[in-house]
Amino acid sequence: EFTDGFFTTIYLSPKDYHRIHMPYDAKLVSMDYIPGDLFSVNQQTAQKVDNLFARNERVVCYFETEFGFCAFVLVGAIFVGSMQTVWHGQINPPYKKQVQHFDYHDQNITLKKGEELGRFNMGSTVILLMPNQDNLFKIKELEVVRMGQALI
Repeated sequence: EFTDGFFTTIYLSPKDYHRIHMPYDAKLVSMDYIPGDLFSVNQQTAQKVDNLFARNERVVCYFETEFGFCAFVLVGAIFVGSMQTVWHGQINPPYKKQVQHFDYHDQNITLKKGEELGRFNMGSTVILLMPNQDNLFKIKELEVVRMGQALI
């Protein structure tokens, strides 16, 4: 789905706002919890640790949108072993280190642009994947993103 598509990586430092809001209207399709390490995700560590975002604990939320199939990857980090969504609550149950899949096809869970998707209980990283089409992102590399700022 995402081959030749676009993505943006948004780092949330401990001083930043830790809630994630929808940049567009979307219908939730499914969610995966993927256990992993909890390395720091700051820029220095991201440059030094190979495949950092694929090695750390993750929650991947898949949505149908006006742009096609999109995904949010919530990446855990040191001191951030707790991620929540508004439809599920806390996702990563303590000591349960196996991949978990949650299917929401039959539930009409929709989020409007600006609504909260979820949160970290400290800083971390969100990776937003978009399908292969024109690059719609309005943000630049290393730009600080603020609550309410348009991403697309």
